[in-house]
Amino acid sequence: MGGSFPSFNDTEPLYIQIAQWLEDKIVTGQLQTDEQIPSTTELSQTLKINPATIRKGVNILVEKGLVYKKRGMGMYVAENANKNVRDDRRVKFYDDFISPLLAEAQRLGLSREDIIDMLKGGADR
Repeated sequence: MGGSFPSFNDTEPLYIQIAQWLEDKIVTGQLQTDEQIPSTTELSQTLKINPATIRKGVNILVEKGLVYKKRGMGMYVAENANKNVRDDRRVKFYDDFISPLLAEAQRLGLSREDIIDMLKGGADR
């Protein structure tokens, strides 16, 4: 799988951060459809995290339908996992960033054009 390892924080449960890190690998194409993800043991040893915590994070991806198990072979990235992660994150991005931005813009009397100009860096602050 290669790439960088996550830097964990103390604000979210570790297993959720593991799931998000693996989702990042899927959404960036570092893990492709039908590609095997690292085993629980491998991730546990590499990341120095309890295997039960790793398993709990991977199970989140199983529940979301992003990875599936091949009996005796391991866990693999599901078809459409990349698209599904992107779709979920677009909704979250809108809810977490765009919706509050639009609400604040309305309170300030800013139009959508004003916001677009600001995003382009062309508006006075």
